[in-house]
Amino acid sequence: MPSEVKSLNEECGIFGVWGTPDAAKLTYIGLFALQHRGQEGAGITVNNEGHLTTKRGFGLLTDVFDSPNAVDEMTGQAAIGHVRYSTAGSNLLENIQPLPFNFSDTQFALAHNGNLTNAISIRKNLEDRGAIYHSSSDTENLMHLIRLSQEDNLDDQMKEALNIIKGGFAYLVMTKDRLYAALDPNGFRPLVVGQLPNGAYVVCSETCALDAVGAEFKFDVQPGQLIKIDASGITVDKYTDDTQLAICSMEFIYFARPDSDIYGVNVHSARKRMGARLAQEQPVENADMVIGVPNSSLSAAMGYAEESGLPYEMGLVKNQYSARTFIEPTQALREQGVNMKLSAVKGVVRGKNLVLVDDSIVRGTTSRRIVKLLKDAGAASVHLRIASPPLRYPCFYGIDIQHVRELIAANKTIEQMREIFGADSLGFLSVQGVIDSVNLKTDAPNKGLCVAYFDGKYPTPLYDYEEEYDRDQAQLQSMR
Repeated sequence: MPSEVKSLNEECGIFGVWGTPDAAKLTYIGLFALQHRGQEGAGITVNNEGHLTTKRGFGLLTDVFDSPNAVDEMTGQAAIGHVRYSTAGSNLLENIQPLPFNFSDTQFALAHNGNLTNAISIRKNLEDRGAIYHSSSDTENLMHLIRLSQEDNLDDQMKEALNIIKGGFAYLVMTKDRLYAALDPNGFRPLVVGQLPNGAYVVCSETCALDAVGAEFKFDVQPGQLIKIDASGITVDKYTDDTQLAICSMEFIYFARPDSDIYGVNVHSARKRMGARLAQEQPVENADMVIGVPNSSLSAAMGYAEESGLPYEMGLVKNQYSARTFIEPTQALREQGVNMKLSAVKGVVRGKNLVLVDDSIVRGTTSRRIVKLLKDAGAASVHLRIASPPLRYPCFYGIDIQHVRELIAANKTIEQMREIFGADSLGFLSVQGVIDSVNLKTDAPNKGLCVAYFDGKYPTPLYDYEEEYDRDQAQLQSMR
């Protein structure tokens, strides 16, 4: 979803490092590599000999740390950081992470990527017991559960709390003397561990951030694992045995950077295979060339071109200074962003029959505008090919689309969508095509991918969202 997820208001990026004097600076560099995962807010918490200090604010990383000394002033041997799009909670300063907590006996800082599906129930229960929340973010639930736990030590308190929360989560929790990393039992969100040449450990959302700071990849955090890093080194533990990999397929389709590897699969290579499979499943006769929607669709477009034997051309140019459209909070801003970010290369597309490859369609606004852009530039025909299946179901694990009314494919047929977009033809990749193209080495269902957005088969109960989801589905059926 190039300029279209757009409303798939996923994702966040998290980065943590333990055991190096330049922790804050490395965290800044790591977050910069993860900026594509969230552009609404950013923050860093640094641990200086047991004292935690947090700086956070709205906008890009460079907006929050906007002076040459802003990061240098944050001295310490450990740090965690976060770039944010609000998957839950309002766009308030109190919700920007890391969330800092100051208690009489200690300090904590939390950073979270994902969305909890029982957060409302937990919050009501805890508030009834006297808990006072400082934010509207679901992230804060973990802190209250840790502090209310009756277990004897912090390790066991963490495990108890992690077994209560449900949904998608990759957590970093820093205290005065340790750094925890935890992944939900399905591994919906990616999380990796690396090591710097000086021995310091790094935990972050994607391997591209490890590369940015010069860390060597060590391992992917597995579903249900709890990692602890402290002065004695790294400890790999688990808080539950009830696990089954179901990583978000949108990571491979759109969210992750192409130079990242997830569970041993390079994202760019997976997208190329999706494009090649799309060419097999949805060929176009008498086409002149293949073009991709910058930037996340370019890998799939290359794969389509190679498989079909058509030339791959640059028919669209992206203004590299424009933000990803999906992070714009309103429809009007999203639509304006499309006009600002893309231009057609008239000398390439004029008079040509084009295969236009995009990675996904959510609302369809962007697709309509891009097809028009190309035809206004003189394209003879535009055959739209989507390197993912139709998005027909909401996601509750960290992509903030929770109503089917937001998804054009849930409300329109493929032919109706083609007419709305003004395309000469429209074709999507199959669900099996995605699964086979990623090809994770696991015997989990769907080869370890969550494809619920395409087939409606959720890997977990929906908890707080169940009733609303059933109501939306019933309403949709009555309209058909």
